[in-house]
Amino acid sequence: LPYSIRVLFESSIRNCDGFLVKETDAMNILDWKTKQNNVEVPFCPARVVLQDFTGIPAMVDFAAMREAVRNAGGDPVKVNPACPTDLTVDHSLQIDFSKWPETVLKNQEMEFGRNRERLQFFKWSSKVFKNISIIPPETGMAHQVNLEYLSRVVFEVKDFLYPDSVVGTDSHTTMVNGLGILGWGVGGIETEAVMLGMPVTLTLPEVVGCELTGTASSLATSIDIVLSITKHLRQADVAGKFVEFFGSGVSQLSVADRTTIANMCPEYGAMLSFFPVDNVTLKHLKHTGFDKAKLEVMEAYLKAVKLFRNDDSSSREPEYSQVVQISLSSIIPYVSGPKRSQDRVAVNNMKSDFQACLNEKSGVKGFQIAVEKQNDIVPVQYEGNEYKLSHGCIVIAAVISCTNNCNPSVMLAAGLLAKKAVEAGLVVKPYIRTSLSPGSGMVTHYLSSSGVLPYLSKLGFEVVGYGCSTCVGNTAPLPEAIRNAIKQGDIIACGVLSGTKNFEGRLCDCVRANYLASPPLVVAYAIAGTVRIDFETEPLGTGFNGKSIFLRDIWPTRRELHTVEEECVISSMFKELKEKMEKGNKRWNLLEAPESTLFPWDLKSTYIRCPSFFDKLVSTEPVSPQPIENAHVLLYLGDSVTTDHISPAGSIARSSAAAKYLTNKGLTPREFNSYGARRGNDAVMTRGTFANIKLLNKFIGKPAPKTIHFPSGQTLDVFEAAELYQKEGIPVIILAGKKYGLGSSRDWAAKGPFLLGVKAVLAESYEKVHRSQLIGIGIAPLQFLPGENPSTLGLTGREQFSILFPPELSPGMTLDIKTSTGKVFSVIALFENDMEITLYKYGGSLNFVARRF
Repeated sequence: LPYSIRVLFESSIRNCDGFLVKETDAMNILDWKTKQNNVEVPFCPARVVLQDFTGIPAMVDFAAMREAVRNAGGDPVKVNPACPTDLTVDHSLQIDFSKWPETVLKNQEMEFGRNRERLQFFKWSSKVFKNISIIPPETGMAHQVNLEYLSRVVFEVKDFLYPDSVVGTDSHTTMVNGLGILGWGVGGIETEAVMLGMPVTLTLPEVVGCELTGTASSLATSIDIVLSITKHLRQADVAGKFVEFFGSGVSQLSVADRTTIANMCPEYGAMLSFFPVDNVTLKHLKHTGFDKAKLEVMEAYLKAVKLFRNDDSSSREPEYSQVVQISLSSIIPYVSGPKRSQDRVAVNNMKSDFQACLNEKSGVKGFQIAVEKQNDIVPVQYEGNEYKLSHGCIVIAAVISCTNNCNPSVMLAAGLLAKKAVEAGLVVKPYIRTSLSPGSGMVTHYLSSSGVLPYLSKLGFEVVGYGCSTCVGNTAPLPEAIRNAIKQGDIIACGVLSGTKNFEGRLCDCVRANYLASPPLVVAYAIAGTVRIDFETEPLGTGFNGKSIFLRDIWPTRRELHTVEEECVISSMFKELKEKMEKGNKRWNLLEAPESTLFPWDLKSTYIRCPSFFDKLVSTEPVSPQPIENAHVLLYLGDSVTTDHISPAGSIARSSAAAKYLTNKGLTPREFNSYGARRGNDAVMTRGTFANIKLLNKFIGKPAPKTIHFPSGQTLDVFEAAELYQKEGIPVIILAGKKYGLGSSRDWAAKGPFLLGVKAVLAESYEKVHRSQLIGIGIAPLQFLPGENPSTLGLTGREQFSILFPPELSPGMTLDIKTSTGKVFSVIALFENDMEITLYKYGGSLNFVARRF
């Protein structure tokens, strides 16, 4: 068996109780070779990881569940996580200050100020709920702290050993697979069920073996390797599958390299990318502070249960569903963009590719700029000097936390490049919004101890804090003069960041082209000030004495990187992290919070509200699915609608329904904070659902968070239209195209539509995690028959739809839909197994678990 399947098998045997996990489940996993893709199996992970954007609604739901269980006559004290859970407060950081050295202290002080209610709620949760630990702000990112501190590799509980495994509410949970820990991101709704003792149900997956051979070139970073692997695995169609790495090239990758590769697996569609534990892993764990006795036990155990990969070339490799071969020797530096992470551009082709983007029609790569306007220059005054903006100019350059900081080599490469650039006399233009947002304080430690941090600072890459910032839209606004110049000149301005997400408008609404690049290339492009540069033939800029400085003059060699990494990073960084975790956080330690069994809800709070998910917690029996009669279409959407379009994220626009709500509560725009920070308030989140400025609703015909309320004919905000429908007692549905629900797994992408009154989504196809979330909240995922869609069926979306569910649903059954025009057509009910049907009948997984209490 593949190593990843062996982990599933071990878990099924250890957790076999004859109810949630049956003996037949274990035997199906053992018979993986013939049963893959054909059966559903349960998986009970060893632990759960939450970040605060998804952790706050989860803990609010737990608090609300205690309230509902008490009201229904149960014992609220019984409502606790059954699975060990770690919650890291990391996503609420907003960049207000960007000048070192007071940067971190000021930003963290602001974070504690604006998020005090949320933090007090977390502190209450840490006191009253068993089996949960809260990692306070200023510590680091959930997936990186998970990798550096929380990971056990092998659990030891009361002298019993079993493999570490994890599910989390962040798509980057997959990072730990680089350490030999099976883990992946799931929706917040499924995660809450796992916390309460329910297994994750998954189709027994295909496992693609990825054989790595050869050695990468000196210029290729881990990001280049990741992007190259991404391309190959996308072509191999690994969507929804496990990927497992083997071959001689694996042993040449450090654990940091492996975790970077594993971290990006959502971008090439795999469920996870697994590197089994081997000698490289053990060597890494030794450097990170694991004691010798524990390592000896770990190695003996993993070898005894055949979970240890022997890198001896004569050892037998597992059998895989298919094998993809990749030569590391063929990899050259790439960036990704300008709108999608899968669109790779070789660095030596960047200038010509951007020119092609200007020419192409508006779409996934094109901007459709008229030829006579492609060389337009817009002069702008900033801080007493005149600068010239043109297409391709860079206005945001961010070395951010979610991908690269776990890998010291690429961060040190950025620092060493900055050092050489400053020593050569190069600078970054002051209007470029530069920032350095590490995933943990450990990164600052090794950048400082290696002596490169001051040089990054001189180029404007100040440490702004530890948490999600630019990638989730928390970047401070661009200077007004720069914004105006971009808009007035219709300039295609660019952002360059070392992250994983670059959808159009995600960084800033006036920055239309965004590229993902390795940290050293982010610094290099910031110095150049434009993406319209050929690094081979054109200099980055002019240094001292008027000398032209090329990228090759300041690019650090692998030998330089290896020397600095060994001397400054591995042992000291993990020692400091553990000391910091044990010492704790002064602000957090002094924070006061109640200790009552039930949370004392403050009706005036704009951050924490008791949601209505459990208001009908009465019957302990499932009910027959209720028919959906004469439903109007709330939104008529096209293909590739992402969870970014659905779930509220980033800043709260001043003209939005959420802003109106907060204004009515007496708040000023400065006090709005972000949607992420207000995920504990269902009133804000419901109003922010489908409020993305890039939402393209076919009823409106242009990007806007608007729709039509058909009974009145009014064009309204999506929330306002939904609110009217609910007052009128009219159910609503959503029409969509292919790949509905792409992107990060977000519970509010399902919770929000549910609270808007959406009863069903009718799409051509779904992203698997989002489909599961819809079921978990009680929304029916329906799919057009193959080859059919609204256009082929002659639907306008202005009809009313009636859907009748039979008393006994079955997985994948066909249902009939009747419209008010008399048309009848069939759809598929996308329930994959009996458990999903049971959850839907109960009104979702949260109600199912709450009724068990």
